[in-house]
Amino acid sequence: MELFDSHAHYNDEKFDEDREELIQKIYKSGVNRLINAGYSLESSKYALEIAKKYDWMYTISGISPNDIPEEKSNLEKQLDELEEFINKELNTHKIVAIGEIGLDYYWEKDEDKRSLQKEAFIKQIELANKFNLPIVIHTREAVMDTLQIVKEHNVKKKGVFHCCPLNRELVKEAIKLGFYISFAGPVTFKNSKNANEIIEMVPLDKILIETDSPYLSPEPHRGKRNDSRNVRYVAEKIAEVKQLSIEEVAKCTYENANRIFGINY
Repeated sequence: MELFDSHAHYNDEKFDEDREELIQKIYKSGVNRLINAGYSLESSKYALEIAKKYDWMYTISGISPNDIPEEKSNLEKQLDELEEFINKELNTHKIVAIGEIGLDYYWEKDEDKRSLQKEAFIKQIELANKFNLPIVIHTREAVMDTLQIVKEHNVKKKGVFHCCPLNRELVKEAIKLGFYISFAGPVTFKNSKNANEIIEMVPLDKILIETDSPYLSPEPHRGKRNDSRNVRYVAEKIAEVKQLSIEEVAKCTYENANRIFGINY
């Protein structure tokens, strides 16, 4: 059985002590494709550096809403540098999407700064279209604004709602727009009230699985550092809800991830 963790952060400092050893263990466990996700200019560069060491690992590059500079001039400078970086590295075929990008209003209450998030999101959609890449979307407490932006700014290659909030309207509209839905550890949580309903809403050919490591460890490892070996628990949850075998879910999500990220089988 082959598993594809479609979103993890091995560029995170929580892996500094055992990164190489852990990555080897992950591959031996059956997770033999993995997306190492950037969230800022520097973390995107480091994610690619790590991914280049492994022929089965890929990366996404972008500036997340929680990592954009406070000044508009600095944001523009970073976006220019991001474009330059991606353009330089595209021929490595390791960068498979622009991400993670989007909106996050959980911490940010200031309207001007929320506007800056929107600007960064839109400009990175334009960047994805320029490079003919999909996008990977982070959205929290910002469902309606996120949907409005992806509706008003055509995303040529579509993309993924990563660690998708369990929101019926978001999932319904995202699928209608042609996006994939990626489920992570929270669907396994005992207090996740509508996880089953949301999983049932998503067609099997639109589902991805992820860990968002080192965060959001699924049951039975909730509260501990997460890693890609735990993606099987997400697959098990989907299999349970859809009354399939874990092997069927693994195969389908593996193929879906290869398809959306343009990875040759």
